[in-house]
Amino acid sequence: MKKVLIIGIVASGKTTLAKRLSQKMNVPWYELDDIVHHQTPTRRYKRTADEQVEVIMDIDKNGAWIFEGTDRESYQCLFDMADTIIFLDTPLWKRRIRIVTRFLKQKLGIEKCHYKSDLTMLKMMYKWTRDFESNRVSFESKLQLYQHKVIRLYDNKDLSFVK
Repeated sequence: MKKVLIIGIVASGKTTLAKRLSQKMNVPWYELDDIVHHQTPTRRYKRTADEQVEVIMDIDKNGAWIFEGTDRESYQCLFDMADTIIFLDTPLWKRRIRIVTRFLKQKLGIEKCHYKSDLTMLKMMYKWTRDFESNRVSFESKLQLYQHKVIRLYDNKDLSFVK
């Protein structure tokens, strides 16, 4: 297991799992949001789909990696490239609590974020969560295509699958 894609919806625990897995495996991890949204010294902008794939291919040249993020059309190539796909299927109730907790921590300055933490973003996170649940059947169908390399976790603390 040298190339790992961790996929899940907002507040499922992807980043926490990626950090822990990265330490355990001694493999670098990358947030896909940082691949999509590039930060320059003066601004943050969205890369095109081709630019995103180019960044991914550059990282892939180094061998082992862990990518984590939500499911986006622009980087579907990762499903094929990964040795292992981890679907972090955290219960809906837990994700909802994490969204509001994260928002409060960001507003209090306890937790940093790469986006503008405001009520609009809070509403968007809940919307993305609803949209994911509404389209879950479609996502599950896509996962079926890769079932031979999918691990489904319900908790980001479970690393028992790592040898």
